[in-house]
Amino acid sequence: MPPLDPSRADAIRIRGARQNNLKNLDLEIRTNELVVVTGVSGSGKSSLVFDTLYAEGQRRYVETFSPYARQFLDRMDRPVVEAIEGIPPAIAIDQTNPVRTSRSTVGTMTELNDHLKLLFARAAVLHCRGCGRAVIRDTVETIRAALARRSRDAGDPRLLITFPVAVPENFSEAEIKGLLAGQGYTRIHQWRSATLHVIQDRFRWSAVEPARVNDAVEAALKMGHGRLDVFPQEEAGGTAAPWRFSAALHCPDCDIAYKDPSPSTFSFNSPIGACETCRGFGRIIGVDYGLVIPNATLSLRGGAIKPWQTDSYKECQTDLIKFARKRAIPIDTPWSDLTDGERAWVLDGEGEWTKNVWYGVRRFFAWLETKAYKMHIRVLLSRYRSYTECTACGGSRLKPEALLWRLGSPGADIRELMLKPIDRTREFFARLTLPPPLDEAADLLLGEIRTRLGYLTEVGLGYLNLDRQSRTLSGGEVQRINLTTALGTSLVNTLFVLDEPSIGLHARDVGRIVGVMQRLRDAGNTLLVVEHDPKVMQAADRLIDMGPGPGEHGGEIVFDGPLAALMHARGSLTADYLLHRRRVEIPPGGRPRPDAGTLRIEGAAEHNLKNIDVEIPLNRLVCVTGVSGSGKSTLIHDVLYPALRRAHGKPTENPGRHRGLGGAHLIDDVIMVDQTSIGRTTRSNPASYVGAFDAVRQMFARLPVARERKYTAGTFSFNSGNGRCPACGGNGFEHVEMQFLSDVYLRCPD
Repeated sequence: MPPLDPSRADAIRIRGARQNNLKNLDLEIRTNELVVVTGVSGSGKSSLVFDTLYAEGQRRYVETFSPYARQFLDRMDRPVVEAIEGIPPAIAIDQTNPVRTSRSTVGTMTELNDHLKLLFARAAVLHCRGCGRAVIRDTVETIRAALARRSRDAGDPRLLITFPVAVPENFSEAEIKGLLAGQGYTRIHQWRSATLHVIQDRFRWSAVEPARVNDAVEAALKMGHGRLDVFPQEEAGGTAAPWRFSAALHCPDCDIAYKDPSPSTFSFNSPIGACETCRGFGRIIGVDYGLVIPNATLSLRGGAIKPWQTDSYKECQTDLIKFARKRAIPIDTPWSDLTDGERAWVLDGEGEWTKNVWYGVRRFFAWLETKAYKMHIRVLLSRYRSYTECTACGGSRLKPEALLWRLGSPGADIRELMLKPIDRTREFFARLTLPPPLDEAADLLLGEIRTRLGYLTEVGLGYLNLDRQSRTLSGGEVQRINLTTALGTSLVNTLFVLDEPSIGLHARDVGRIVGVMQRLRDAGNTLLVVEHDPKVMQAADRLIDMGPGPGEHGGEIVFDGPLAALMHARGSLTADYLLHRRRVEIPPGGRPRPDAGTLRIEGAAEHNLKNIDVEIPLNRLVCVTGVSGSGKSTLIHDVLYPALRRAHGKPTENPGRHRGLGGAHLIDDVIMVDQTSIGRTTRSNPASYVGAFDAVRQMFARLPVARERKYTAGTFSFNSGNGRCPACGGNGFEHVEMQFLSDVYLRCPD
């Protein structure tokens, strides 16, 4: 390790770091470099990078804030280190995903939703929900241009310029005509639907002066409250269909008025734009008929309707068979082979049960809802409920009015852009040209959207869509999204601390993440990266290898320098494996296992899956691999796992699109092991999760002193009201809300 140089002003100097297993380290890290910290698991990498450098950088950053924020600093744990000098403000980009609400999406995390709703409010074009045509605000100039074009196409007919006047219910037609006559309007073209069409002027386009057209249009728009109808007269004396115009946000052909949009109109986190049924979540909890009919191979007589196979509701099964025979519905045909009309008859029925007709499965559950005040009914309903797509908004989370606004030509609404993969959304905005007149703010918005979409594609996240819920992202995906957010903020002179940003990336995509980190470095930042990937190590300006072993055998710097010098390092396990002095031996195959059958997924077509058929052998270790975004998680997480749970009658989300699932009867259960936190509370730890603390507490409770004082196992539990600290509730720390800053967790003084 090179000696410390106190004369250098462009370096971070650490003296006497003893956090966790660090052994009194002295270290100097030059700023504006990409530094990779590697080593075996438990060697002290995170203790140095996160618990020492980042913790001290964050603590000093908070010192610059108000006295309210600084009053907690004296109680914050400081890193165990003699001194740290020259450290800039620090930002940690790790793999933790603190988001638990389904309102958070990739779009909200990257702030792209904020930019999109501003752009839609400024530049989108409204399309009528009745006729589908674009709705624009007509002006004298646009109306005059339209009259010139239509008159030329229609052979220059005589035009009647009229404006509509609605007749209120408490007024007669004669009274309204009298009021109009007092203003000089005595000619009425027609009376229709309690509306008078009053003639403002009449002329042929080829013989009229422009000033007269302008005066007639302006006066008609004023008297018609922004609405104007032009009736072209035919040679036979009649009039053709009117040409309708409106100066408001109003479709003159369908007579539908619309409200002016605001950015909140396009936000599902605002009550203005959120769907009123699901309140912006996109899903509602209701009866899942996949749980009601879990086995589509059963017939109606064979028990396809699961809740009616019990003694409590066997009368409903009897009614089903009786009415099915009357209506010639097959009762011995598998449910999957029934026609759509036959299935609809079973589910929807014919009417209320009081009319002595088939009431249907839906009315059965509606009747159960009226009895939900009984505990056993609520338990029954919970077995057949799950989250399903909102029927009002179709999962878009927004009110229908928001989806009428479209960008570009032929155009896309905000929902369509949210559902596109990010790389295709990037292509859409690269081709998008906004029509004039638009202000400079719209151009800035468009440029920022293109930049952020480009960052997401560069870090290998082009396969995601902006509507993807944040809580479903892996740790590596969350870290890369946070990295693009940091790029978008254009920060300089900042210490970025990253925790294995290449995790979960295919080897093809590692180069992209390296390019993003180098761009951050070139902007004037310092990057400290905990990493094991050889490609990232090769791109580093400097490599720090921690070791030589884990735990108490680590905490030392085995190597510090450029990668080229690593080949001469001795005692470095990292060097041994990089230079192939050591290698991971593949263990010999175990004993042959008998054939246990296969799971078969047929016609998987969710997201980007192309109607594929997959067979997975049982009693084997099966790996699914491929480049980022190739459909691995879609196949396993979105299709196979929920389909297996549904086949076993367990509540789950709707499986992704697939034609069928075979072999589910060959397994007893299915368990998803992913990167989500296993603990439900902040008190959870590995020992309590596996139940090891139960035996330890009982041992303490059997001690003579504990028996003498009548202590129980709960007395030694931080989850019990008798045993846990009353100040912190058994957490070991106090949670202090810091308003607009990140919350602070302080060690409990008691």
